[in-house]
Amino acid sequence: MQIEFQSDVGRRRNTNQDYASVFTNQEGIKLAVLADGMGGHRAGDIASQMAVTNLGADWEGQALKDSEKIAQWFIQTIQNENGKIYQRGQEKPEYNGMGTTIVAAALSETRFTIANVGDSRAYLVREDQLKQLTEDHSLVNELVKSGEISQEMAVNHPRKNILTRSVGMPGTVEVDVATYSWQLGDRLLLCSDGLTNMLSEEMIGSIINGAGSLTDKVKELIDRANEAGGADNITALLIEYKEDCA
Repeated sequence: MQIEFQSDVGRRRNTNQDYASVFTNQEGIKLAVLADGMGGHRAGDIASQMAVTNLGADWEGQALKDSEKIAQWFIQTIQNENGKIYQRGQEKPEYNGMGTTIVAAALSETRFTIANVGDSRAYLVREDQLKQLTEDHSLVNELVKSGEISQEMAVNHPRKNILTRSVGMPGTVEVDVATYSWQLGDRLLLCSDGLTNMLSEEMIGSIINGAGSLTDKVKELIDRANEAGGADNITALLIEYKEDCA
């Protein structure tokens, strides 16, 4: 299994509120985590970094390998982090309302488990076909699902950045979790909306299926998103399930 990731500030932002990293637990199972923070006065980058580093630190102390237990861990740990970030936001006026998306993948030898809150996405590329595995927790996606607007209208909707769920909200946050089986040659992409708002799924798929190393593909995703305008921070984390781990 090979994992590569890159984060870029983009062309219009002064700070990068995205954060991503990879961790390994006591059983040797890797956890890839990506978060896209929100809030003024550095609150967004603090929220995203808190979410990733706290989840990672907890994961490193675990000896989990069973998919069901991993799913339970995701729900409990993200819920705990939701409370911590909300509390941090209450402590300083300038951090009030801070929050973050989260999309994470626990990568065992035969399966992978995805957890997400917000609109950072996970995609699976299998047999050259790109499929979105996560659902955006956003106002615009709710409008699409209810039939009020079309998928095409959603692309340029003025309220596209409004989330219906994030980590750092008061009370309980619902975490979407699902487990899938690996097939040889699968590629898994975790990304922030700075990528998906700039590039079509067709373009993302063609880059991942194109020539070059995993590192080259991650770099090309970032470069193309910047060429398309780079309106937000851009983070892409790409995983390839290869022969050596099947």
